Amino acid sequence: MPTWTINAEPVTGTGIDEAMSQYFTEIGLRVLGRPATEAELREVLNEDPHDDLSPPHGEFLVARDGDGKLLGYAGVRLLAGVPATAELKRMYVQPAGRGAGLGRGLLLAVEASAQKLGASRIVCETNSELTEARALYTAHGYEETAPYDGHGKAEHWYAKALG
Repeated sequence: MPTWTINAEPVTGTGIDEAMSQYFTEIGLRVLGRPATEAELREVLNEDPHDDLSPPHGEFLVARDGDGKLLGYAGVRLLAGVPATAELKRMYVQPAGRGAGLGRGLLLAVEASAQKLGASRIVCETNSELTEARALYTAHGYEETAPYDGHGKAEHWYAKALG
């Protein structure tokens, strides 16, 4: 039985910026092999902001333990100009939440949110170094696909029909 809850919260909520900083720090270390600089972080957020992970075209889901501590999060947004397609963004499970199925829980919650937003398909992008993410996606029916108009230096793109 999960020891967490997953609920929609504002992407601008308390503690989210700090959690995003942890996400970008880990991604930087794994993908770049070094910490990302402050300028690189600003560039990423300018190219791919996350303020659209909120209603009416998106949602930001946060997993918390029984004491309210943030364990992970994931966002979803409808892709502009791509009918009935949502994009999974910023999925991250903090070390304290790993190994107990929380990634799967967040992924299923994002898929449900995407369907509520009207999507019949979900896409995401990732890098080769994020092997856990790639394994999670393929284990849950995502298939590698051609690149879509994402935001960054992705090396792998995935898609899944919802429904």
